[in-house]
Amino acid sequence: MSVEEKLNQAKGSIKEGVGKAIGDEKVEKEGTTEKVVSKVKEVAEDAKDAVEGAIEGVKNMLHKEEK
Repeated sequence: MSVEEKLNQAKGSIKEGVGKAIGDEKVEKEGTTEKVVSKVKEVAEDAKDAVEGAIEGVKNMLHKEEK
């Protein structure tokens, strides 16, 4: 989990809320977009970490079998 992406999601949420509050659809949509893009990046980062962990697990298992 990336702290940077969590902060970007929070900034996007704030921007989205401000846009709603002042009736500015452009600002609201920009905030929504920032929030969604940051969440996608976070999920992709988590998936990458999970795959790397699985690969390491398989490597470790194979090394144990070789001995």
